[in-house]
Amino acid sequence: MKKIIYTEKAPAPIGPYNQAVLKGDTLYTSGQIALNPATMELVTDNIEVETKQVMENMKAVLEAAGMTFENVVKTTIFIMNMNDFGSINTVYGSYFNEKTAPARETVQVACLPKNVNVEISMIAVL
Repeated sequence: MKKIIYTEKAPAPIGPYNQAVLKGDTLYTSGQIALNPATMELVTDNIEVETKQVMENMKAVLEAAGMTFENVVKTTIFIMNMNDFGSINTVYGSYFNEKTAPARETVQVACLPKNVNVEISMIAVL
């Protein structure tokens, strides 16, 4: 049986999906973008601020499932411009212990929802 994870502290889904699904001990999150959950407005002042909003949204989803970034085993980062990788990586890395950081791939894509610059999804295990 799967359990749907939802929190008002992260952006509400804007389509036929959920913020996350817990199956057994494994949490599969949907990708988060830089939407402010209170206003549903994009936070795109600069790539660092945008990435921080994405990570805060992901933190809220993890917390709703009773987890933290320490539970994350895999992440996927989609970015519009590989030149932003360093800045994204600095913000992203501040949320993890480097010695226990998850596996990850980072992919440059042609377009993301709402024309944002970064989207991140995660898999976490209790």
